[in-house]
Amino acid sequence: MQAKTFRGTFKIMTEENPTPIVLAIDDSELIHHLLKTYLQGENLELHSATSCEDGFKKVMELNPDLILLDIDMTGMNGFELLEKLKAGTSTQNIPVILISALCESADREKGFDMGAFDFIAKPFDQLELKAGVRNALRMKMLEHKTQRDGLTGLWNQSYFKQRMIQEIAEARRHSRPLSLVVCDIDRFKKINDNFHHQFGDFVLEKIAKILLGGRTSDIVCRYAGDEFVLILPSTNIQQGYEVVERIRTAIAAVAWPDKPNLAVTASFGICDTASVGEEVTPETMFQAADSALYKAKESGRNNVRSSSNFFNILMQARTFWGTLKSWLKKIQFQQCLS
Repeated sequence: MQAKTFRGTFKIMTEENPTPIVLAIDDSELIHHLLKTYLQGENLELHSATSCEDGFKKVMELNPDLILLDIDMTGMNGFELLEKLKAGTSTQNIPVILISALCESADREKGFDMGAFDFIAKPFDQLELKAGVRNALRMKMLEHKTQRDGLTGLWNQSYFKQRMIQEIAEARRHSRPLSLVVCDIDRFKKINDNFHHQFGDFVLEKIAKILLGGRTSDIVCRYAGDEFVLILPSTNIQQGYEVVERIRTAIAAVAWPDKPNLAVTASFGICDTASVGEEVTPETMFQAADSALYKAKESGRNNVRSSSNFFNILMQARTFWGTLKSWLKKIQFQQCLS
């Protein structure tokens, strides 16, 4: 197996979360009342904010699928908030519809140049409003579908690349750790050859479910073929090792129907921002985790290796000590019986 190079908020509408969230930011209570009335019956969950400052806080809390934003507000205005949203890695992909009584062509042009999805003038027409909202949410749904793996339902490689950029930026901004795991099913080609691709797909789906059964904060993606990646926010390499070791054990313990002698295992490579060094990018983190995966394969498969040699030695020592204690207990038990 050769180490590979890197190839290449995300709360949006999913099967588990079918109702999109729309956030309206406007300093007029009348406008909020009209929006609630006009959008009644639409398949959406409408939230409101009466200032750009409060609106930004709610964007970070709700991670909405669409923002309806007034331009002319006291304090921070709509253009300033739009600029802030488009500059943020976690908010730049949220579509924004500008709603304003400012109908000058220059305002429209400025809004579109800054990345607005649409512009609806006040007083707005109900049909125009509904059409604009539906179009924006439809675009978001299509974006969602292109970022899902068709077999497992996990996020795909395209989403992984985008999410890594976001998570690294967040880790750097808040001075918190971030770990990345690369997982590869051991001898998967042999499974496909012996039991055919239909069973191979079943194995991929089963392992995907196990990977998803971990912490809710972790992001699981199918990278390619039988390879998966896990992004572990606010997690250092030691904490990540414990998470991955539980996953590895769960995979190895699976009993496969009608195949009592089959054992499917997986190998894992893990790194964190601290072990990568000064140049922390999606590419350097993937390469570090993938190189650690290569070490796991070389050392016999069905294990976890990290990008830190020192940490690997510590974990091997811990495993040895655990085995030794178990062996000593067994001897003591036998002596008691004799």
